[in-house]
This record gives sequence, structure tokens and C-alpha cells, in this order.
Amino acid sequence: MKDRTLALSGVFQATELVRQAGWHGTWSGFAATACLQSLFILEPESTGEIYGGAQRVKLGVETLLAILQGESRYADSLRYAVGLLQVERKFRRSAALQQTVGRGLEEIARVGEGLAQHERDDLQAGQISALYTDTISRLAPRIVVNGKPQYLKNQRTVDWVRTLLLAGLRSAMLWHQLGGGRFELMFGRKTLIREAQALLMN
Repeated sequence: MKDRTLALSGVFQATELVRQAGWHGTWSGFAATACLQSLFILEPESTGEIYGGAQRVKLGVETLLAILQGESRYADSLRYAVGLLQVERKFRRSAALQQTVGRGLEEIARVGEGLAQHERDDLQAGQISALYTDTISRLAPRIVVNGKPQYLKNQRTVDWVRTLLLAGLRSAMLWHQLGGGRFELMFGRKTLIREAQALLMN
């Protein structure tokens, strides 16, 4: 259950960062880097290893907890998460698409070695954005991001939004692989709250 909560927090960390990017044009770099790097851990030893430890998904745990407790200011984050869980079901059924994305990520993981961390992150985000456009964006439902036009027209912001959505999709797949489903989201709220609170105390 802890691993499932961590995976679901990974979804909400990505979608909360998308919300921040759309409305504010800025986002938590620490949390975004954790999302980006999770895309390159293709054969993890544990769920925690995907995110580099529970501390690196703290924003996601806090967002999940706030949504479970009914805070309305995270409505966009919730909507994006619901969309990603729907897209994940389509993605899961397409072995060819999974292979294309997997191969693309393996190549992008090697890009920018020797650059400063923030430069490498931006370079990789640009390439992941192109990969997302060629693959995931063709699946329905298409996720429409709300925000201010001046931010959503900025190429760096767009690249990071797409990167974060792909990271959210990766976490949604993990949530499913660990046995998470709609029933748990609807009826397992108290357990998820308890697990999220425990993760924040670690």
C-alpha cells in the first residue's frame, strides 16, 4: 500500500507541477527534476528508487493528501490526474507505442552528459516533449492544460508540461502495476490518507 501511495503521489506531483507551470509560468525545480529522472529508471529495484526516495515526491504526497481531504484549489491537478489514468489504459494496450517511448527515453537518458544539471534537464525536457507529441498526444482523451496564454505559449514551459505529463503517465502505469485501481480511489480514501500522512512523517 505504501508503494501504491508513492506511485499515486508521483502522478499528483507531475500534475500539480503542470498546474503551477500553466498558471504561474514557474514550478518547483527540485520536484520537476525528480519527475524527469523517474522517466529514465526503467528497471528499478524498488518503487522508492524510481523517484530517488520519498522526500523527492513530497509535493505529490502533499497534493494527494489535500485532494483527498477536499481542497478545491487543486481542481486542475485532479483533472489532469484523472486524464492521465484514462490515457494510461490506452497506452497499456499498445505494445508498439510502449516500445517507441521506451526506446526514445533510453536515447534521451544519454543526452547532455557533461552539462550543468539545469541545462541538461532543459535539453532532455525538450526532447521528451517532442517524443510526447509524436506518441502520447495522439491518445484520447487529450489532456488540455489550463493557464495563462503568455505562459502556455512559452516553449520551455510547453516542453516541461509535456515532460511532466509523461512522468505522470509513468507513475500511473506504476500505480496500475502495483494493483491500484478505480475501486481503491473511490473506496480506499481513508487508507490512502493514512499512508500519505505516514510518508510525510518519514
